[in-house]
Formats: sequence, structure tokens, C-alpha cells
Amino acid sequence: MLKYKAIILSIASLAALNNVFSQDSVHYANETHFKNVQQLTFGGDNAEAYFSYDGKYLVFQKTNPKEGFQCDQIFYGKIPTKPGEKFVPKLVSTGTGRTTCAYFTKDGKHIIYASTHEQQDSCPPVPDRKKYGNKYIWPLYPSFDIYKADVNGNIVEKLTNEPGYDAEATLSPDGKTMLFTSDRDGDLELYTMNLATKKVTRITHTLGYDGGAWFSPDGTKIIWRASRPSSPTEVAEYKQLLAEHLVAPTNMEVWVANAEGTNQRKVTSLGQANWAPVFMPDSKRILFASNHEYKRGFPFNLYTMNQDGSNLRKISRDKGFDAFPMFSLDGKKVVFCSNRSNSGTRDTNIFIADWVE
Repeated sequence: MLKYKAIILSIASLAALNNVFSQDSVHYANETHFKNVQQLTFGGDNAEAYFSYDGKYLVFQKTNPKEGFQCDQIFYGKIPTKPGEKFVPKLVSTGTGRTTCAYFTKDGKHIIYASTHEQQDSCPPVPDRKKYGNKYIWPLYPSFDIYKADVNGNIVEKLTNEPGYDAEATLSPDGKTMLFTSDRDGDLELYTMNLATKKVTRITHTLGYDGGAWFSPDGTKIIWRASRPSSPTEVAEYKQLLAEHLVAPTNMEVWVANAEGTNQRKVTSLGQANWAPVFMPDSKRILFASNHEYKRGFPFNLYTMNQDGSNLRKISRDKGFDAFPMFSLDGKKVVFCSNRSNSGTRDTNIFIADWVE
């Protein structure tokens, strides 16, 4: 949610120079938890691919200037089930503005996603990184609001209407509660919304970025990524960027809490960027992306660990970028996004695999 786009582009190029072979592998020998790996997209920047509740469809965001999409738009498609069957996604967002963070509703007939389309038809400008010492910066467009649309692309409801950034939404296993990030109260915090009553509850209250949150499959817990600036310099920099609707998410750790936000605790203390965490099907273990092994900031790979951070294991091996994992609700399949098999280009594609314990 809000992808590491600049990092993805730079690490893809560097990885191509370091090891061209790594860019042409769909499945590495040490990836023993993956079986029957299948590449679903071919070209462009495809990311944040998430299953429908029944596991039959994927919704994701894509940028591909060659196809006329200069910044992220939302697509969905049926997952192939037969040999030779292709993944044929269709546009489901408006095709205007910038979108992010799509998720299916439980009925399988609708999606939620964030979009800037009401404020501008064109893609909003990206930050000038030179102004910030070439640090990696995410824009927090105040024009992002969260919408509900049917799978034909018709917006049926606007779910947020507060000033500021509202995005990064996911839903509870019962489909009744939306979990999202907003800066409506002056910081990047997590909120829940009861979709029936539209009651919104703030559930984090600590300075720093809280985002990319998910419920556990059993609905009892939540997991997310968070930055916690502590020194006066870090706090001042964070607040200055936030005032400019920006954040520099290069130091993040994985946090968990009860579903209502109680008993919040940090799981990782690995340093660098630990993000895109999800609970595994048992609602106990965790799958997440990290670059903590590499001081240069790449590769990003997928890791598993226990809920207390123990038993850390590396499970993916691309030399560039593996991230955005999600399990199907039955736990049999996993989807993720990767720079692998892109022949040294900057493309990020979607891959699906059987999960092997």
C-alpha cells in the first residue's frame, strides 16, 4: 500500500547488473515453501495483488505507460485454473487520478480502494527527492479517499470524506469492519470503520507512521508496519515531512495488537524496512517483506516468523524485490509481487504459488 516504487525501480536496475540470471528465474531452488509458481502479469509495475474471499479472483494496482496508465489504476481478474488459461485482468477503477490499496468485499461483487480522481483527472505530481537529499519519500496525497465500487467499475459509495489522506484499507474476515490509515488527526494513524454504521474508531495514538494493516484470518488480531521516530532530529524530520504531506518510510518494524487495538506490541527489531506483514493461515505466524540483511537497501525478500519474532526464516530468494504477500483464506495458495523473471527490466509482476509447509 503505497508501493516502494522508486526503490523497486532502482533495485531492479542494480540487480540486473549484478546478476542477470536472477531476473529470469520464476522459482528458485531454495524456495521450498513455493510449488507450482505461476507468473500472472507480464510488464509494467504490478503490485498489491489480493485474493477475493473465495480465492477465485485477484485485485491489484498497475502502472504501465505503454498501455496508457501513467500511474496506478485498479484491475481485477480471475485466477487461471486450467493449463494454458491466461490471467486477463480488466480495469475496475475510473482510469483517472491515482489509485491504491484495493480489497474485495466479502460478497465478491465489490471492491474498496483509495483514489484521487475526484480532485484531479491526471496523475498527481510525485515528490522531488533531490529536495530531501535523495531520500526515499512517499507522497500522502490529501485527495486520497476510499471508495466502494462494483466489479464493473461503478462507484456505489464513498466511504471516507475527511480532509487529508485516507487509504491503505483492508477488511475483517467477516467483511464488516474496514481497517485503514489516515492523517485526519494530524498523524498517520490506524482507524477502523464499521461498514454498516460508518462509525470510525482511532486505534493507534503514537507519533509515527502506522499503515498497511491487516486482520488475522481468525479476526482476533491486527498486524501492521510502523515507524517510531524517537530522537529530536527524527521527530523534527518526521513532522516536517508530514506537514508537506510526505513520509520517509525507510525504517519500519512489524507490530501486532488485538483487533480492537489493545495490547499493541512491536514484533521485529531488525532495522531498515520491515513491511507488508500478514498473518499466516494459522493466525499465529507471520509472513512479511524485509531488506534487513542488506545495508545497501536491497534485495527485499519474504520471511516468516512467530508472533514474538522468533524462528525467523527467509523463504524467497530474488536478487531484487519480493513483497506484498497474501494467503488465500483456505491457506493453500500465496500471491506475491516480484522483480523476478523480468529479463533485467524494471518490471514488477504478480506471481501465485501453492504453499507448502
